[in-house]
Amino acid sequence: MWASRSLRCCLSICFVPTSFDLFCRGVFGLSLSHPLPRELTRPVHVGGVQIGGGAPVVVQSMTCTDTADAQATLAQVCALAQAGCDIVRVSVPTEAALEGFRTICAESPVPIVADIHFNHKLAIGAVEAGAAKLRINPGNIGDWAKVDAVIDAAGAAGCAIRIGVNAGSLEQDIAEREDLTQPEKLVMSSERFVKHFEDRGFTNIVLSAKAHSVQTTLDTYRALSREIPHVPLHLGVTEAGTKLQGTIKSSVGLGILLSEGIGDTMRVSLTADPVEEPPVAWGILQSLGLRRRGPEIVSCPTCARCQVNLIPIAEEVTERLKNYSAPLSIAVMGCAVNGPGEASDADLGVACGRGQALLFSHGQIIGKVAEDQIVDALMAEVDKLIEEK
Repeated sequence: MWASRSLRCCLSICFVPTSFDLFCRGVFGLSLSHPLPRELTRPVHVGGVQIGGGAPVVVQSMTCTDTADAQATLAQVCALAQAGCDIVRVSVPTEAALEGFRTICAESPVPIVADIHFNHKLAIGAVEAGAAKLRINPGNIGDWAKVDAVIDAAGAAGCAIRIGVNAGSLEQDIAEREDLTQPEKLVMSSERFVKHFEDRGFTNIVLSAKAHSVQTTLDTYRALSREIPHVPLHLGVTEAGTKLQGTIKSSVGLGILLSEGIGDTMRVSLTADPVEEPPVAWGILQSLGLRRRGPEIVSCPTCARCQVNLIPIAEEVTERLKNYSAPLSIAVMGCAVNGPGEASDADLGVACGRGQALLFSHGQIIGKVAEDQIVDALMAEVDKLIEEK
């Protein structure tokens, strides 16, 4: 049942092709001449989305509306899907929420995960309502008989389960162990539950073990990848903080793990509008060359050589490109030093000077425009390039 470590070392690395050959060379010191290695975990299907088994890293988020208000929650699910979510999680804390959840599952454009705590009957009800996956913390769902009832219901319906271990809600016998570090406690709890699920014949599982500390997250997931290499891992830094702090913590923690080939699905958790989360997740994946979604904006930080107000130009270009899906690289540079030379790999770009800017493509100048026409001219070239492709 449990894969040997020697077999893992030989077989568990696969390579995910990517056309995006820009990588965090300076941060992680990795060569970009080859695709990033990924751990080959067991595939788990959540509706029509595969997690693990060499599939691209799946982006998730979670609604914050009242689930009993099905239409408001569906509106947020649709907004999250448009923002880049492959899967959306919805909390089901009450019977009233369960009724709304049924409608949400039926009308959602993406697979829906039911987030359940404390009440195993709600978990079973969510399966019956159409959940593609459950997220439960077996440590707070009840005794083993209740856990088994959930497992059996999910198994009969073909519903996946994420075992969601959390540093703040470990089982008492593990939490009280003073001889163990926090990562060791999280791993021990995870191993206990995975073994129980698999011993019962249920293997359609994804695993997470979350903490708010980046270092704890790194140590825990590295250990899980060693000890339980066949189970797909859901990455996240829980309670990461407000938009800026949460983005930083998630980018560091999740980015490092993904760069090491660890992780099959991810959620960036922010104290912000949930729609802010998927773009951060996609930014991490795009920075590592794991997935592309829409244009990448390359812009310089400006210096004394810059003779235009570049910041609003870059912001307007970013805003106008946000709904584009083509995987283009667009450069907005403040002087001739940074562009077109240093941005010669961009599909399109502008190098700004006093009162005017040069348009370029892959380092070749293709035009000159007045300063007040920079954004419109660049967008016209973007649309032209997309039409030609």
